[in-house]
Formats: sequence, structure tokens, C-alpha cells
Amino acid sequence: MTFGRNPFGQLGLDNNVTKNTPQLVPALENMNIIGAACGRHHTLFLTDTGTVYACGDNRSGQCGVGNLQPQILTPTRINYRGPPIVKVGAGADFSVILDVKGGLHSFGLPEYGQLGHNTDGKYFKTSTKLCFHFQTSPKRIVLYIEKSKDGHVSPVDVTEIVDFCCGQNHTVAIDSKKRAFSWGFGGFGRLGHAEQKDEMVPRLIKYFDSQSRGVRSVHCGSTYSLAVTEHNGLFMFGQTKKTGEANMYPKPIQDLAGWNIKYIGTGNTSIIVAADDSVIAWGASPCYGELGFGEIQKTSTVPKEVTKLAGVKVLGLAMGLCFTLLIAQNDTQEQKQKLETLKEYKP
Repeated sequence: MTFGRNPFGQLGLDNNVTKNTPQLVPALENMNIIGAACGRHHTLFLTDTGTVYACGDNRSGQCGVGNLQPQILTPTRINYRGPPIVKVGAGADFSVILDVKGGLHSFGLPEYGQLGHNTDGKYFKTSTKLCFHFQTSPKRIVLYIEKSKDGHVSPVDVTEIVDFCCGQNHTVAIDSKKRAFSWGFGGFGRLGHAEQKDEMVPRLIKYFDSQSRGVRSVHCGSTYSLAVTEHNGLFMFGQTKKTGEANMYPKPIQDLAGWNIKYIGTGNTSIIVAADDSVIAWGASPCYGELGFGEIQKTSTVPKEVTKLAGVKVLGLAMGLCFTLLIAQNDTQEQKQKLETLKEYKP
């Protein structure tokens, strides 16, 4: 089911009408959808057979259907004939998909190298008009590299990618050896390489390439990245606030040391984490209530418990640009009672 803004048909309902309540997507009614991803104005859907459908804005080829038809109003199968897909991801104007054999494929806008194909796709049509070679069909990422301090580049043998996450204009991925790679827009240090350079191909994040720092999961916000290591350390690189200092390389978030981190949601400048039996959130202003702290103190620059959710067992969470969605368990009488104390939204 889809809902929200729909100027490019990204809800897949064969129109451009904004919907305030969840709508069933007719074109996907007879399929089992097991995953989805939302970009700025496009959506990807993943079926249980490993097939991907896309709709919405396709002016940069981000729907992967093999052409630049500006709007795709109904979910359309992407132009891909490889092994079944197990995960889909979307940045602002690009998409990334992971196949069952560990191959990563990307398509859409190549502007900052976020497709990982060793190019930003730029060319001059006339002496003043800059254009891009858009990637309109999924293309496999074949090269992974590491850079030494003196700038020497050498290829890294990557046999299988196991997980990835897209920010607005960057991507971070993990391979089967728990190594992390990042590429795309380098501003504010969001790639974790201690420099602000754009990376055109996946580059090994040196900080995590040691014995005790294997990466378990990665989560990208608009201008920052988070990584959870196998020993449950939470690291942040990039910048969450609009001002102040950026983390040019991964730094631990000490307030969450020792917590068992289960789920992470990343927004524009906000972060929300379900750890142990608590929900913890933080983010600088402006904030639109997405942290759930209530009216009195809306923002917090340090991780703070969301007391309203004490006693709620969270089974999943996600953050949009300025809002949060959580899935809560309601199996026991106790859980049901707790959920009844929360306000109900009636459109």
C-alpha cells in the first residue's frame, strides 16, 4: 500500500493525485511484495520471486526500465535479466539492487559517482550545456578498490555483497567478509575516508578493516552514514546538523555503547534507534516532531529515550525526511493496553 505525495506517479496508482490514506496498488495486487524503497520521487517494489517493479520520476533513468520516459505511473518491471533480486534501495535520483549471488547493480543519475561505475557521467552537449549519460538499465558494479595514504589505488577482491544502504547521493555496502565500502558524494565526510572527495567506485573504508571492527549493518541519512559493528558498536560519519563539525571518519556514539541495537531509522537530520527494550532518538532543529519527544522539548543533540514508547515492543522502524513510522507488537494484553494509551490518527 502506498500513500503521500504523488507528483510523478510514485505511488504507482496510475495517476498524480496525492493520497492521505494507504491505497492498495492495483498493478501489484496478485504479487507478494517483500521489499520496497522510496527515492525522492520514485519507488521500487520487490516481489518474492526476486523481480523488481518501479514507478515515478524516471527523468534520470532511476526506474531502470531501459528508457527515459519522464513519468511511470504504474509499477513497471525493470530491464534486468540476472539472478533473482533480494534487496532494493533508492537514493534521491538513483537506485541500487542486490542479487541473490551477491552482485550489486545500479541505475539512474551518475552525477557524483554514486552508481559506482567509475564515472560521474558528465559531458558537454554545447560549450555551456552540461548533460549526463544516465544509466537507464541496471548495470553491475564490477570494481572495488582501496586507497593507501599516498593515493595508491589497488583493487579489492569482493566475491559477495551481503547488504547496502543508499543516502541521497551516496551508497555504503558490506561484503561477506564484513568489510564496508562507500562511494558517491563525499561532502561532510559521509563516505568515512577522512576526505571530502567524491568516489566513483566503491572504496574500502579503512577504519573498519581490522580484526574487531567487522560491520554488521549500514544505514545512510541524507548527509551522513551509520555503521553497526559485529560487537554492537554504533559509528557515525558525516554530518547530521546543518552547522558545526562533520565527522570525517567513523566515530563511535558513546551514549549507545553496550546497547543491543536492533533497528535504526535515518532521516534528514534525525536518527531513531530501537535498542534493548527502549527507543532512543536524537536530532538538531528544525525538527517536525519526528523524534516523538512531545511538545516541550522537540529536539536533542544527544541520544535521548523516547519515554512515550516505554513498554512498547518495536518490531521495525523507518524514517522519512521529517517523519517516523514504527511497527509495534500487540500480542499480549499488556502490549494492547499500552498501545491504547497512544493517540489514534483518524483521517
